[in-house]
Amino acid sequence: MNAQCEVYPRPVTRTMQAAQAIAYASVGNIGVGFDILGHSVAGAGDRAQVRRIAEPEVRITAIHGARDPLPTEARLNTAGASLLALRKALGLAHGFELVLHKGIALGSGMGGSASSCVAALVAANALLERPLPREALYGFALEGEAVASGGRHGDNIGGMLLGGLVLATRDRLVPIPVPAQWHCALVHPHAVLETRKARAALAGEYALGEFVTQSAHLALVLAGCYRGEAELVREGLKDVLIEPRRAPLVPCFPRVKQAALDHHAMGASISGAGPSVFGWYENRADAEAAAKAMSRAFAEGGLESDAFVSPIQGPAAHLLEEG
Repeated sequence: MNAQCEVYPRPVTRTMQAAQAIAYASVGNIGVGFDILGHSVAGAGDRAQVRRIAEPEVRITAIHGARDPLPTEARLNTAGASLLALRKALGLAHGFELVLHKGIALGSGMGGSASSCVAALVAANALLERPLPREALYGFALEGEAVASGGRHGDNIGGMLLGGLVLATRDRLVPIPVPAQWHCALVHPHAVLETRKARAALAGEYALGEFVTQSAHLALVLAGCYRGEAELVREGLKDVLIEPRRAPLVPCFPRVKQAALDHHAMGASISGAGPSVFGWYENRADAEAAAKAMSRAFAEGGLESDAFVSPIQGPAAHLLEEG
């Protein structure tokens, strides 16, 4: 009897037609790393539902959870602009339909515009026939961030895309290792500080010595993270350039920062453009105690607030099950 060869059909791979992703909040700048250093924060995030459509366009059908109306015209929306940039760069014949669920308030200093960009891109990337590496989404997210802030800066984007602490230059993302036990306390007062207004406060002259000091502080923070030496971070996490000019825009800032420092912080400063304030800690217990004290300090100034405690090595954006 002749043996017969069994023929197995090749597996058929079907391109996904819809995907949902979440991108978490972030602490931008980390005080000494203006526009180039940031880390993700567990606890709050924006979700994006993206559907692949035949029409060669990006359309936003709904935005949920936003305190104020946001533009639904793609080119005027941070997430929409990111998807437009993706389509153009890849020469895609198809388009995307987008629904946003805002979980991060805009003007909070928690990366509320960047999170929408990143969530939309991660979801849309899953719908491509050949999804791109995560780092390849960076430039498209920068295009979206520029819609909100007027500049291509990746301090919030890097940590959201890769998770944890990330150095984000104009063209590159560099993950920075941080001990797993180090935590961040991030407290967001119920107040709004627009990024453009916060950036306008930085206009003026700076002394050369200030730049030298800030560069030394940034180097100490990075070295401390790589070596796991808290004392180096403690010596370096002192912003002499940006914080002094933005502090008057942040309600109750001196007392909130002091509350953070009183609980063994390695350092504390303004998160992103503000008005949120963060502190870095060597363990979760100190971060939790500090978050409560910082919230009390805001309350003493008449402001309610939301507090988040997260490992500095926070989560990266990722896909969610549809439902």
